[in-house]
Amino acid sequence: MSTQPTKTLCPYCGVGCGLEVSPPAQPGKATHRDSEGKPMWKVQGDRTHPSSQGMVCVKGATIAEALDKDRLKYPMVRASLDEPFRRATWEEALTLIVDRIQTVQSTLGSEGICMYGSGQFQTEDYYIAQKLMKGCLGTNNFDANSRLCMSSAVAGYIQSFGSDGPPTCYDDLEQTDCAFLIGTNAAECHPIAFNRLRKYHKKNKNVKLIVVDPRRTTTAEAADLYLGIRPGTDIDLLNGIAYLLMQWGHLNTVFIDECTSGFPEYAEVIRHYPPQIVAERCGIRIDELETAARYWAESERVLSLWSMGMNQSSEGTAKVRSLINLHLMTAQIGKPGAGPFSLTGQPNAMGGREAGGLANLLPGYRLVKNPEHRRDIEQFWGLPEGRIAPEVGLTAWEMITGLETGNVGLLWVAATNPAVSMPDIERTKAALRRSPFTVYQDAYYPTETAAYAHVLLPAAQWGEKTGAMTNSERVVTLCPAFRDPPGQAKPDWEIFAEVGRRLGFAEQFPFENSAQVYAEFVQITRDRVCDMTGLSHDRLAEQGPTQWPCPAAQPLPQINKRLYTDWRFPTPDGRARFGAHHAKGLAEPPDPNYPFVLTTGRLYGHWHTLTRTGRIDKIVKMHPNPFIEIHPRDAKKLDIVEGMRIEVRSRRGIARFPAKVTQAIAPGTVFVPMHWGALWGDQTEANALTHPEACPSSLQPELKACAVQLIPLPEDGTLSETETIEQSDSIAIAFAPRSAIATRS
Repeated sequence: MSTQPTKTLCPYCGVGCGLEVSPPAQPGKATHRDSEGKPMWKVQGDRTHPSSQGMVCVKGATIAEALDKDRLKYPMVRASLDEPFRRATWEEALTLIVDRIQTVQSTLGSEGICMYGSGQFQTEDYYIAQKLMKGCLGTNNFDANSRLCMSSAVAGYIQSFGSDGPPTCYDDLEQTDCAFLIGTNAAECHPIAFNRLRKYHKKNKNVKLIVVDPRRTTTAEAADLYLGIRPGTDIDLLNGIAYLLMQWGHLNTVFIDECTSGFPEYAEVIRHYPPQIVAERCGIRIDELETAARYWAESERVLSLWSMGMNQSSEGTAKVRSLINLHLMTAQIGKPGAGPFSLTGQPNAMGGREAGGLANLLPGYRLVKNPEHRRDIEQFWGLPEGRIAPEVGLTAWEMITGLETGNVGLLWVAATNPAVSMPDIERTKAALRRSPFTVYQDAYYPTETAAYAHVLLPAAQWGEKTGAMTNSERVVTLCPAFRDPPGQAKPDWEIFAEVGRRLGFAEQFPFENSAQVYAEFVQITRDRVCDMTGLSHDRLAEQGPTQWPCPAAQPLPQINKRLYTDWRFPTPDGRARFGAHHAKGLAEPPDPNYPFVLTTGRLYGHWHTLTRTGRIDKIVKMHPNPFIEIHPRDAKKLDIVEGMRIEVRSRRGIARFPAKVTQAIAPGTVFVPMHWGALWGDQTEANALTHPEACPSSLQPELKACAVQLIPLPEDGTLSETETIEQSDSIAIAFAPRSAIATRS
């Protein structure tokens, strides 16, 4: 085996940091070992990677520690959830799956088959899954956990610009005059990208950093202006800034007139958002609002960044468009240091969008509802006209409700853990228990979702398969395999392709390796916004990470790092579109019975549902337990002290956490990390509390906010039924408006 390091990509967040991975044994050096003395691959940052420039966070640095822990190595099957799993051959497992697919097709039709995938997929995995589901089987019921993460950003970009795709790049972090961060704790969730911005900000005192978040996060601590708005008031704030920009005359009228549409309707909306009203709704001072607007107005180059705090909302798309509106008003797009930049949550969520990996998308930034787009893909895949269904497929949550109604006969879950990450988790689990047949394909065992599966398929993970991934700034990196998968684990795309061949579609799945899969995929992007026809595995291996668009006919040195530099947009009239949206607020606002707003999020060291990071000693020591943040004022009212166990109740469920009393959270709001599922704690599931109400455009659930009540627990952690009723009643009175108390008495 070669002792040379392998250049690859970190498989955690969407920053897409380059890594160098070296074998445990190096000539003349002691073997690199983990805490248990087992040989372990050595990981360090890749200084040649353009996105991360050699930097790496704790997750990337420790990734190799989880490669061999609790791996699923062989197919496992069982007839019912009441039985234990038994080891099976691939032949038996695949035969079971193919037979069940054919049975469901004959009873419920192809619309009874669903696949739920992941931003952990490589692009090749995503692409083959689309070809199998949307093409060969004729069902658009493929969705991914990006539905819970980035779908509002996708919808916002499409509605405003005519296409998905962040128009910016990481170089803009170091060329902007004003960075406006809203709904993102980038210092913890996208640390390496934020490090670039922070270093630049420190060196340039004239550069302004604005952070908008109900929590005073590590990100907020670095800000020149921190706006601790109430949850659900993002659109109020953005429209309020727009009101001031228009009142002060800070508009680019030439750009508005020549390059946009819909401004009169938007102007009519924002006139209803004067500073006095906006400041009161958001819970900030008027001078703070005016300062934010002034920073935007006086900056030649404004860069906005956002993530889950905007996307995970029942008005997520409207929030994204309201932010983009500010860029359109002031022509802050298509130039260095400026533009609306969605920070992608997962390592290849961007690649999934390119490959069509949501229920409403087709490969190459095409849409299921567009007849021309469907015909393009059918012809490319050699399928009869009309094979691709014209209806949008089931989203992730609709798959859950489809299990409840009996409309879903087969659920195939791969590389994600919905038994922790979905909203209203007890309802989700009950639906999963009703599934007639669930296939679960993952690298690790046990996981929470494995408990609801009939077939387990062992998947090769990071470092064990070769494929491409695209990060937040549209940079594509080849991730080569540097070790063999354990046991009989296989790459995801190989599993999907083999099922396709067994279903009679051998012509559609002739691939012998992932390079051939990628070579076919890039051809489907020709002449699209995400044109990657100039890329291949060989070219990526030779020239390194490369940003798209990268058409075959365009020499690499001429690649433009930004989209829309000519101020022409891929809409029918070539104009960007303003979106006129009034604020609607939270889908579930607080009330006297549930007086707090719960918000959820990630911690620096952990990743999603702990499937990987929960098995890494250093990270577990860094973040050993979940907690609930509560403001001192609220804690005092409820006699809560630091470390006290708190029962958190919503209309859907209960969870329990030790209290962390801190001024970092706004009064009336509490925060819980979303990582701990049933496998890692007792009643520590944040999503036992959240609801599934979703944005009508993106269908992304409002995982960021729900109404809860807090009940301090006695030292033994139990409450009698009488205590439960009395404490719930007293909490309602303590936090109710005077009018509500008067009514009740």
